[in-house]
Amino acid sequence: MTLEPSAGTISDHRHLLAVRVYFEDTDASSLVYHASYLKFFERGRSDFLRLLGVHQGARLAPGSMDGYFAVRSMEIEFRRPAFLDDALVVSTGLEEVRGASLVIDQAITRRGEPLAEARVKVALLGPKGRPRRLSAALRDKMLPYLAAMAGRGV
Repeated sequence: MTLEPSAGTISDHRHLLAVRVYFEDTDASSLVYHASYLKFFERGRSDFLRLLGVHQGARLAPGSMDGYFAVRSMEIEFRRPAFLDDALVVSTGLEEVRGASLVIDQAITRRGEPLAEARVKVALLGPKGRPRRLSAALRDKMLPYLAAMAGRGV
């Protein structure tokens, strides 16, 4: 039997990823440590791209000319704490698709209750670490998710 980790699902043009809070994600008080939210957001972004057919590992392979996404900036609003053993959902959507970058809207919830929100700017970088334009094929994969953000007020 082959068991694969879940990459989440896309529902209503947003990527949803379930994560559980483990002891390693918490501080001495059993609250989720602030840096752990960054890991949860990263997993959501990575799996969203994976489901769109954008595999970061392949893009980083020697000889690949596709480039890779790197975080340029991130704004996070912490609303409520998460605790050890909580079941969380990381929600990810596209706010903007630019020439060489994306603006990604993310949220972490527990049973629908907002815990943290992030606005993340990522840049597409080429093999030498310089910005490069998104290909037409990559842009075409992303545009349907961008259209879904119109009118959301995010």
